[in-house]
Amino acid sequence: MATIKLGLSTAILATLASSAFAEGGERAQIAAAVDKAIRPIMREHKVPGMAVAVTVEGRHYFLNYGVASKETNAPVTENTLFELGSISKAFAATLASYAQVTGKLSFDDHPGKYIPAFAGTPIDKATLLHLATYTAGGLPLQFPDAVKSNADMVGYFSTWKPEAKPGKKRRYSNPSIGLFGHTAALAMGGSFSAVLESEIFPKLGLKHSYVRVPDSQMGSYAWGYGKADKPIRVTAGTFDAEAYGVKSSAADMIRFVETNIQPERLDGAIRKSVEGTHVGYFDSGKMVQGLGWEQYPYPVSLERLLDGNSRDMALKSNPVKALDPPKRPDGSTLYNKTGSTNGFGGYVAFVPEKKIGIVLLANRNYPNPERIKAAHAILKSLEAAAK
Repeated sequence: MATIKLGLSTAILATLASSAFAEGGERAQIAAAVDKAIRPIMREHKVPGMAVAVTVEGRHYFLNYGVASKETNAPVTENTLFELGSISKAFAATLASYAQVTGKLSFDDHPGKYIPAFAGTPIDKATLLHLATYTAGGLPLQFPDAVKSNADMVGYFSTWKPEAKPGKKRRYSNPSIGLFGHTAALAMGGSFSAVLESEIFPKLGLKHSYVRVPDSQMGSYAWGYGKADKPIRVTAGTFDAEAYGVKSSAADMIRFVETNIQPERLDGAIRKSVEGTHVGYFDSGKMVQGLGWEQYPYPVSLERLLDGNSRDMALKSNPVKALDPPKRPDGSTLYNKTGSTNGFGGYVAFVPEKKIGIVLLANRNYPNPERIKAAHAILKSLEAAAK
């Protein structure tokens, strides 16, 4: 180290020292903001562990709290695997966007083109874009319990009766985006899990993200905790991979956020695929629905962010207006997505124009409003740090 220093000029040493001091100051500022937002949540909701990752102009920081397992007391790290829940939908959107960019499908296609059993049924009146944006006509949040196999899924969609014409109402739905992701994978010639893990994750530079966690990585997989406070993990279900089945780490997720902030760092088709998920298609009046991500003009008030992520938006049908032409990124936009399973709760938000973003991963499903409030406060600190 001393030899290296001798080769540097005084001016360069001063610049390096100044940069290190500035980064240290930024880290302290961010750590204080995250601590202030996160520690009260963990106490109030008895969250065993949380991994927080933030990015500011390409510099990312990790702040880890608590344990990944109450039984072993293994600490949370940036490499701990958490269940993403519905944040997984952003990956389904990216995969399908990749399929469109590479000419394997068009969002104007109807599902019957890929699943002939749907031809002539009400579900085939919807396009793949309607399925992606929950505007197919009123598909429910979950499949009925009786749907346990691929044959059950086909039977369900073949007899489904819509409550509205496609494109008129948004009703948040796992079967809807699940069929979207499933169809995209069929168009690409494989299962959703296989295509995501073998093609999309590597192209995004994600090395610690999975649908089915391999045995070699089970030691990194946190346990979730629900109402009974017993260790639990998500169980397989129809379209689980497409709608809520990805497991990832804070390190990989902040990498994913950074590729969304600056997709120009990616090559070719995958760059265009990520950019495609930033297009807005339907305006609910509270937020704009895109592919996976939900959009807000930035700066956004806490009240509006809470409204757009409310129970009414998650559980009820809401009228929407189709954006014609679709909304391309213009000005500052905040993109976000919440996600939960029975034992995990997460939130991702980023603002490309400000080059700031945040990932919150926890091994308890705590209320969405608490995630929104914490992230909103932390984002304000990140924007201040970027100035």
